[in-house]
Amino acid sequence: MTPFQAFVLGIVQGVTEFLPISSSGHLVLVPWLLNWQFDPTTAFIFNILIQWGTTLAVILYFRRELLSMFTAALSGILQRRPFDDPDARLAWLILLGSLPAAVLGLLLKPVVEKAFDSPLAVSLFLLVTAAILFVSERLHRADKPMKELNWVDSLWIGLAQTLALFPGISRSGSTIAGGLLRSLKREDAARFSFLLSIPAMLGAGFIALLDLSAIPDPGSQLSNLFIGFTTSALVGLASIHWLLSYLRRHPLTVFAIYCTIVGVGGCIIYAFKG
Repeated sequence: MTPFQAFVLGIVQGVTEFLPISSSGHLVLVPWLLNWQFDPTTAFIFNILIQWGTTLAVILYFRRELLSMFTAALSGILQRRPFDDPDARLAWLILLGSLPAAVLGLLLKPVVEKAFDSPLAVSLFLLVTAAILFVSERLHRADKPMKELNWVDSLWIGLAQTLALFPGISRSGSTIAGGLLRSLKREDAARFSFLLSIPAMLGAGFIALLDLSAIPDPGSQLSNLFIGFTTSALVGLASIHWLLSYLRRHPLTVFAIYCTIVGVGGCIIYAFKG
């Protein structure tokens, strides 16, 4: 992988992690369409670790909310009233929602890695993302604020996040859709989705670090990882801000249409290119 390729993939990660169009799917399809040949193991590790750039973007963007949640949760533990404060309650709901993906991610890791080698599978999964977005918009009725989120809502959204273990199924798309199906406002569903991404992406990154240490000459990958990480963080900040603003006034339909076009296009190209 060259520094230019790492830079391009960092932009792809930063844009597509938060827009509900699947960052992992685009990180598979873009190199495939451009005929960039990478070692599958190295590429998988790179794709996971540059997600830490977008994780940093979430932490920076929501730094005040995260600090309030942390201090409230700590205070609640010390006072033996862990769920009284709304910020503390939200922190525990995020941890609860993170559990399904953590468990299934470890169990399905070999299967998920194989899916990263298949542009056809990614294209088909993008069509699944499109269906998820269409259905959630169709069934969305009420506009419940995030402060009314309960443990059932959190667990439901966490289960939706497990779908995104496979490249092509958008993590933000599946979790925002999960929030809509639990009657959350679009913007609040997106905010909870972004906060929920922090434990998931941190955990996946730590596992990828272990994989990186096991490959020959891991130090040779550090410069490209730094480029991809930095680029994805900067672009990710802009993506978060734009999407939250967009969802205040617009539905997810345009992203569903995009995923349909890219998914169908990927299947057609695969039929001719293989």
